[in-house]
Amino acid sequence: MTEQRRSLNLVSHHLCPYVQRALIALAEKGVPHERTYIDLSDKPEWFKRISPLGRVPLLLVDGAVLFESAVIVDYLDETTPHPLHPRDPLAKAMHRSWVEFASAVLSDIGGFYAAPDAAGFEQKRRTLAARFGTLEAALNGNPWFGGPDFSLVDAAFAPVFRYFDVFDRIGDFGVLADLPKAAAWRRALLERPSVRNAVAADYPDRLKSFLKQRNSHLSTLIH
Repeated sequence: MTEQRRSLNLVSHHLCPYVQRALIALAEKGVPHERTYIDLSDKPEWFKRISPLGRVPLLLVDGAVLFESAVIVDYLDETTPHPLHPRDPLAKAMHRSWVEFASAVLSDIGGFYAAPDAAGFEQKRRTLAARFGTLEAALNGNPWFGGPDFSLVDAAFAPVFRYFDVFDRIGDFGVLADLPKAAAWRRALLERPSVRNAVAADYPDRLKSFLKQRNSHLSTLIH
């Protein structure tokens, strides 16, 4: 079901992987929108007033506020042409489950780059490797997660793999080793225009600078 065209403004941060999900969905659907970037270390007062959780993304829809990326992308999918979720209710629910799995992986990535010492870092590395092993078993070897058509699961995992473009420059951590289906999916995602354009050209430098400042085990490995 589609709605009449509304004014959309995505409140964003340059590094947020959840913002990237929404940007990928907007690009895949060709939906006109505005973007407002904020500094999460110095949140503007207007943002504090309208963001119940103090996080990005927010989607302002004719001034109404939507928060949480899963809600935002589902709203976009239901109200604009070219659905990215399957139409079958069971298949759609399964895809939504894997979007939640992607969120769990992002949480594990946060623990990985924030681990304060080598022991904690290794534990988080093993957790991530296990997550990707589970993902590998669920992939069918098609170009995209659900087959020949790009979906919101693909949009959710693209920012996950993008982290490893920077992690791989720091060291060989073996998280994605011996996962041929995940490797092929990663390559296809990173070649997708909507995925490439979801971040600015300086994203790797921004992320590396962010990681350096974590005072973590990973930050000590960055040269």
